Amino acid sequence: MSGRSNPRARWHDEPVVDLERIKAETVAYFRALDENATLRHHFRHADEEGGLWYIEAVPDRGELVAIKQAELTSAGRLHRYSWEYLEDEHGFLTDQALDPEEDLLEIIPTEEFQRVWTQ
Repeated sequence: MSGRSNPRARWHDEPVVDLERIKAETVAYFRALDENATLRHHFRHADEEGGLWYIEAVPDRGELVAIKQAELTSAGRLHRYSWEYLEDEHGFLTDQALDPEEDLLEIIPTEEFQRVWTQ
């Protein structure tokens, strides 16, 4: 075998994406928001399939960012997402800023959110 490299024998031509680094940075971002929050907002949203979404959000750079999200499906299954558990085969913690009016989010008491979150 020659010491010369074969330009056609590359694994890929695109930059390598470091998914582990991206996940670690995402976890660190949401964790910092959660641990340093001084103001928390709680919302509920009913989806078109009859499920209920419960969201805890904090302000960050002029936007509301979800840091905890629980979905109670119409079948009674509960899925929870936060920096500790970002995603699974069912869903994920949203990475989009929230607009309570546009997203049809109903303000709820902290206790209601906590009751669902700790089930």
